[in-house]
Amino acid sequence: MASAQAMGQGEQDHFVLKSGHTIPAVGLGTWRAGSDTAHSVKTAITEAGYRHVDTAAQYGVEKEVGKGLKAAMEAGISRKDLFVTSKLWCTELVPDKVRPALQNTLKDLQLDYIDLYLIHWPFRLKDGAHMPPEAGEVLEFDMEGVWREMESLVKDGLVKDIGVCNYTVTKLNRLLRSAKVPPSVCQMEMHPGWKNDKIFEACKKHGIHVTAYSPLGSSEKNLAHDPVVEKVANKLNKTPGQVLIKWAIQRGTSVIPKSTKDERIKENIQVFGWEIPEEDFKVLCSIKDEKRVLTGEELFVNKTHGPYKSASEVWDHED
Repeated sequence: MASAQAMGQGEQDHFVLKSGHTIPAVGLGTWRAGSDTAHSVKTAITEAGYRHVDTAAQYGVEKEVGKGLKAAMEAGISRKDLFVTSKLWCTELVPDKVRPALQNTLKDLQLDYIDLYLIHWPFRLKDGAHMPPEAGEVLEFDMEGVWREMESLVKDGLVKDIGVCNYTVTKLNRLLRSAKVPPSVCQMEMHPGWKNDKIFEACKKHGIHVTAYSPLGSSEKNLAHDPVVEKVANKLNKTPGQVLIKWAIQRGTSVIPKSTKDERIKENIQVFGWEIPEEDFKVLCSIKDEKRVLTGEELFVNKTHGPYKSASEVWDHED
């Protein structure tokens, strides 16, 4: 991790995980990053000062991310200063597929270990499952067996930390009952329009760090255009995006904004050395919870055959 001074950051630019490892407060998201991914990753690291890159096998960009990481390291950035996250996809949620899936990810990323490996969604899908799934394509998920394999990756030094994404409190509690190595991180959709307080509080209680994805909401509900956000941004002389990213950090989460535009990538990490004043932070917190942007419905819901017949069932009726 580059020193705070080196990155020109006056205060917390990272969080400490349960394991004692640190996670940089801002990472580059790579979902739907497309053909510019290698360039974006290299630019983010070598020009904008990012040290955290978030990706996943399912995004289909890991080879490109690998090229970007390699270029950044060739430009003099040390591997130990980088924090790379990837995720295990739903078709691989079987104990004997966990290690081969990680090995593919390592090969594509051109790395010999990653810093964080997450269960992408807590649902197992049949290979070649349709969207939405047809009858029989959502399968039984042996969470305990898969987690044991994740733990063995830590033991063998292939992964430094393990965690989960898109979990509910119900599923987190189930995992914690059997885990020998507890999850270090829980990655969830979080922004002022979907604060996701239930899982956030549960994670805090168990000392699990939270990473916020989709910090700006979505293209349908882009919070950068929300009048409340715009007003705070104008007051602070910042962009709405910077205010939303800073909101996430001040709340105690790391955050992974995605952009393929160099300008925006650089802007998104200019969130240190200033604070959102408490009264403005509270105003942002009071934006009413609309709904989650990423419901998982198109991935896991079959309204006729189930086993999940609604998005509410996917989220254990916790929303």
